[in-house]
Amino acid sequence: MQTRCHLSVLIHEQAKKYDKRRALTYRDFGGTKWKSATWRDFSRKVRHVSNAMLNIGVKVQENVGVFSQNCAEYLYTDFGAFGIRAVTVPFYATSSEQQIQYMIDDAQIRVLFVGEQEQYDKARRVFAHCHTLERIIIYDRRVKTNQADKSSIFFDEFMTLGENSPRQSEVEKLYGEANDDDLCNILYTSGTTGESKGVMLTYGQYRAALDVNGRIIPVGEGDRVMDFLPMTHIFERAWLFLSISKGAELIINSNPKEIQQAMRETRPTCMSAVPRFWEKVYAEVTDRIDRATPTQQKLLRHALAIGRKHNIEYLSRGKRPPLSLRMRYALMHRTLFKIVRNELGLDRPNIFPTAGATVSPEIEEFVHSIGINMIVGYGLTESLATVSCDLKGRPFTVGSVGRPIEGLDIKFGEDDEIMLKGPTITKGYYKRESLNKTAFDDEGYFHTGDSGYMKNGELFLKDRIKDLFKTSNGKYIAPQMIESKLLVDKYIDQIAVIADQRKFVSALIIPDYALLEEYAAKHNITYNSREELCGNAEIHEMMAERIETLQQQFASYEKIKRFTLLPQHFTMERGELTNTLKIRRKVLAKNYAREIEKMYEEEPDSHPDPAKDMELG
Repeated sequence: MQTRCHLSVLIHEQAKKYDKRRALTYRDFGGTKWKSATWRDFSRKVRHVSNAMLNIGVKVQENVGVFSQNCAEYLYTDFGAFGIRAVTVPFYATSSEQQIQYMIDDAQIRVLFVGEQEQYDKARRVFAHCHTLERIIIYDRRVKTNQADKSSIFFDEFMTLGENSPRQSEVEKLYGEANDDDLCNILYTSGTTGESKGVMLTYGQYRAALDVNGRIIPVGEGDRVMDFLPMTHIFERAWLFLSISKGAELIINSNPKEIQQAMRETRPTCMSAVPRFWEKVYAEVTDRIDRATPTQQKLLRHALAIGRKHNIEYLSRGKRPPLSLRMRYALMHRTLFKIVRNELGLDRPNIFPTAGATVSPEIEEFVHSIGINMIVGYGLTESLATVSCDLKGRPFTVGSVGRPIEGLDIKFGEDDEIMLKGPTITKGYYKRESLNKTAFDDEGYFHTGDSGYMKNGELFLKDRIKDLFKTSNGKYIAPQMIESKLLVDKYIDQIAVIADQRKFVSALIIPDYALLEEYAAKHNITYNSREELCGNAEIHEMMAERIETLQQQFASYEKIKRFTLLPQHFTMERGELTNTLKIRRKVLAKNYAREIEKMYEEEPDSHPDPAKDMELG
């Protein structure tokens, strides 16, 4: 049963309820062994953080920065700050020095918690330039500090300031003064264009979000929830707080690159993820099928067809499958699908919320077909995550983003823009009064910038309004739709569609280099560098054929006519990706201007042969 209370006391209320039950499973920085903490331990650590913060002079509604990857200390800091009515300002662990300096200055942060060596080093380099910053507190004991650094202490040293709860009477007084109008977080959006802006989130927004999601999301005391996405991300943050309020155990994964191994070791029942995670899973399964014997391939494809028919054609539409299909699916569920799920570490799957980008129909159908309940949803930082989501056990339509949550008022504005009003919607951006005036319409509805429509009670997205491309022929192109369709191919790792003010659609593609090298070896294709491999005519023809197969359902003006295989990934360091790995199209257009222009040197024929028309970039 969900515990409903102010976030300032949530951990302590759960400790009264669950005491010595396991609350957290985690690894120390650099460690390989999984450890655990009980709800009593969790509460004690949070209480010590609250006391220690008072001892270093943190005030009510003061902004406290957290610059770290996921870890148990992150949660202790968050809830410890909530206990004294402070505001936490999370930074992505991959943020640049320029980004953190901007956020520290904008939020006037005095105390900054950092994770590992990389975060400490960046914080130290900007320290002298940030006039409000006074103290750095380091989570990872392995960090080598600067000899001249007199402003930093380690987290365990900081915690000694709160041991024995010397200021607990003051803390409890602050518990009583906590209210829903206080700011809880300022979350800076990474932004695909322009500088970051701080989204203000109040305790009241969290209360409303936890109440409504608590009624519809079936996570509970028996669940083990993998913490995979950055805690800085509102999707992960809101999901974790909901899981905590339901008494679920959290498994904290600090390294996203190790997520599949972590899942196999800890066997979670739930995890929030972005579509890219499932695209990788799909690519791996597809690759295994491709490598199997013809007999095995036939069996596996037959099993997936049964799973699709049972879970998509019947259950998703609210229909009861016929007995013969139920029996065949039950066999596959216990055998082949169980093997796939066990390989993922998901032998007891409950629900897997997925949002943050467009989910392609192929991926959604695949995940459901193997017996995993993907809960597709839509939300924003400004809406405190959930605007809409699928409901477990209720009919859903592949391609929708589910049903709007209770209490949220949705209308559609110009260009079918989704407009929102309700208790979970932000009051605005931190210290950005002029922007706040344009972020809401005259009736108080928030402009999301996303276009969509409702059909049979479900919300469907079109695309980001500002991301819609208009070709020189007057046709509108939705790049994210095209990109999500092509990302299901195992040979495509990243893709950016080019079309704005162009005569036709083209694309910059980052291939999966390991699979491409394997293909080259199998087909006796020689090369001396990755550049040569990406420029090879046989490789290009193979990719062209795969792309043409994937885009058969597109209108002719939506189809990619030319593409360039790039020999290096898009990166955050070059400004090409946000911290949430969304592509920055303007930066890509600048960084790859030469490659893009080359694709438009000659116009393709009106009736192109895909293998010939998709010329080398």
